[in-house]
Amino acid sequence: MAQTAQLRRFDVVENEAQRIFTLQRQAYLRQPYPSLEERRQHLTTLERILTENVEAIAEAINTDFGHRCAEESKMLEIFGCVDGIRYARKQLAKWMRPQRRHVSMLFGTGSNRVIPQPKGVVGLVSPWNYPLFLTVSPLTSVLAAGNRAMIKMASNSQTLCRLLHEKFSREFPEDLVAILPAVRAQDFSTLPFDHIIFTGSADAGRTVMRAAAENLTPVTLELGGKSPTIICHDYDVNEAASHILYGKYINAGQTCLAPDYLFVPEGKREQFVEAAQRIMGRRYPNVNERSYTSVIDEKSYRRLRATLEDAQRKGAQVVPLIPRAEFNDALRKIPPHLVLDPTDDMTIMQEEIFGPLLPVKTYRDIDEVIAYIRVRDRPLGLYFFTHDKSLEHKLLYSTISGGVSINNVVLHVAQHDLPFGGVGASGMGQYHAHEGFLEFSKLRPVFTNPRLSLLHLLYPPYARRHTRIFDLLLKFAR
Repeated sequence: MAQTAQLRRFDVVENEAQRIFTLQRQAYLRQPYPSLEERRQHLTTLERILTENVEAIAEAINTDFGHRCAEESKMLEIFGCVDGIRYARKQLAKWMRPQRRHVSMLFGTGSNRVIPQPKGVVGLVSPWNYPLFLTVSPLTSVLAAGNRAMIKMASNSQTLCRLLHEKFSREFPEDLVAILPAVRAQDFSTLPFDHIIFTGSADAGRTVMRAAAENLTPVTLELGGKSPTIICHDYDVNEAASHILYGKYINAGQTCLAPDYLFVPEGKREQFVEAAQRIMGRRYPNVNERSYTSVIDEKSYRRLRATLEDAQRKGAQVVPLIPRAEFNDALRKIPPHLVLDPTDDMTIMQEEIFGPLLPVKTYRDIDEVIAYIRVRDRPLGLYFFTHDKSLEHKLLYSTISGGVSINNVVLHVAQHDLPFGGVGASGMGQYHAHEGFLEFSKLRPVFTNPRLSLLHLLYPPYARRHTRIFDLLLKFAR
């Protein structure tokens, strides 16, 4: 009986998703190309929802995490979203402008242009770790490109999801933007969207991609992976540590772009450890207080503890960064740790960590580091610290990753005129900036035939003159 009721509830949710999809598709067909002013208004409405509900949003995220301080949510999520919306609104007129293109000599005074046009209805699947930013940031690109959007948020973000559903439904018609609480991923991703963007794990991304393939739906995947970080021989260890530790331990390490493992020069490891203990003791004197975030759920908490125990059991040296800090099972707080001398057979070096544990490896020569990175899956981020321009060039052009931050970590994601996206196992496609606008647009090529055309000279029946024309075209082609 209970199972029947559950199935009936799922049917209702699925039907609701289909109903909204149909509304949005019909609205798109009625108005396939929203004007500049309409798009700007949509972005302004999105910004207003955020700025008028700052405290409620921060509290909803805090509730979903078990604990995350409001300052972290405001700076890392709300500000980043608002800043991105304002940038897109400012650039939108330029992005929408048709682009003139070169005309082949064969067509004389004809004209070519490319018109960016909306794709239609976009499905957006966002994760729990930055539930606002990873919903609103791609949504900004989707709306700027003139599309309609259906949004599925993570099951671990349902407090925020319900809040945003309430606020969005008041401000946006559901045939433009709709957040769907409680919809299942399998019901959502099988809809015949015109584009779908998914942020989450690689395994879930494969499932989304398989479902999208049934409808030939183009997909943007933002996944993750093990982002390497390198302190080069010429860079001050204390300064590097200050930046690395911030990027690693915000959100208790639950950041897809967080430094996942660190290379330090041989002979400087202890200096880094001492700096890390000093810095972290000052930033988080008590992990049970408000500045330090909880692990999202019990399953993740148990996984991280098992990962740490596996490394210790297999011979790694585990270094706690805060004196006398203990694991808090009730609040799901794991004190920050370094894991020294990890080996490749340890879980911590095989899977994305997504928590407050940082493996530290040493190296003698930078070529060792490059070789190590190159044979592994391409990461979402690469970070290195150096003032040596030749070394910077070598690292940039000997590796490939989704993005790079030099002399800091993670911060390339906050640059609104840079595209953000992965490569290979860390994802495909990109959003932010002009590239985000293009990702959700169809670049429609348009050729206009000239009034006076010599193309008739090429029409059959073919004769010797066609050979002479071909020779001339080949000679003067530019």
